[in-house]
Amino acid sequence: MIEFHQVHKTYNAAGREIPALKATDLSIQNGEIFGLIGHSGAGKSTLLRLINRLENPSGGRIVVDGEDVTALSSGGLRAYRRHVGMIFQHFNLLSSKTVAGNVAMPMELAGALSRTQIAARVAQLLARVGLADHAMKYPAQLSGGQKQRVGIARALATDPKILLCDEATSALDPQTTGQVLQLLAEINRELKLTIVLITHEMDVIRRVCDRVAVMDAGEIVEQGTVADVFLHPQHATTQRFVLESEHIDEASQRDDFAHVEGRILRLTFRGEATYSPLLGRVARETGIDYSILAGRIDRIKDDPYGQLTIALMGLETDVEAALAMFHAADVHVEVLR
Repeated sequence: MIEFHQVHKTYNAAGREIPALKATDLSIQNGEIFGLIGHSGAGKSTLLRLINRLENPSGGRIVVDGEDVTALSSGGLRAYRRHVGMIFQHFNLLSSKTVAGNVAMPMELAGALSRTQIAARVAQLLARVGLADHAMKYPAQLSGGQKQRVGIARALATDPKILLCDEATSALDPQTTGQVLQLLAEINRELKLTIVLITHEMDVIRRVCDRVAVMDAGEIVEQGTVADVFLHPQHATTQRFVLESEHIDEASQRDDFAHVEGRILRLTFRGEATYSPLLGRVARETGIDYSILAGRIDRIKDDPYGQLTIALMGLETDVEAALAMFHAADVHVEVLR
């Protein structure tokens, strides 16, 4: 659905050129939820705004649904943007308009529907986001989560193919964040929309995205499926995001493990293997002892996963036999020490 071919963006400030996005190749598939994660200044917002040409690239080509959008005229660009919805961090609702008025505005500007058709579409969208009873309220009368639901309804008003989410949950509390992410996942499944979501929280990526790209200093430093990137991060920036999301202090953890005997492993289980009593079976059949040093069991989108950091103790031949059993059970084994 979205392709970047050597796209880059440079800003000019006080006579200096500041690179916001280095030459980037990127492919986002039709119907997936694609996450962009990075710290402030990493370039993710610039990349997002290049998709709908709110920013113009300094070079390269952006192809959306087979069309080179970098070559569009002003009229072609206006038509293209009707197929790209955007959800903002701070909602960007017009305080002088009602909820229904905010949702209706993109359709009124497009001028393709009658008032009756717009009213029917607004009612349908507000029902979809759970705000059917709030149509005549004003933004000041809504909670943060309700405001973001209005923003989602407005973004869907022109029946877009792509939905761009610019830190859509960072202004919300954890419970409301979960509700908004669930709504986005439902919209993705039901409408088959391609969603591009930027965030600085790995937990948001883990809960809803199919694939993710990690950005640092204007470039993509790692990308892949969320499971692969989250469970086996390769780049230092990605590793920091994962540790932050799990509230793990790596230095303290190393100190804690320094006095532990045995071979230290990190085991990663995915799917139904997450709930398998494998450790007990391995201990019985090989004679090794083990202690669990750290662990987590959760889900990446809809798929369960588990990671355990353990210390294995026993004869070297028994430890090797245990490792062979882990590999045979399709458990990813990482030797930490």
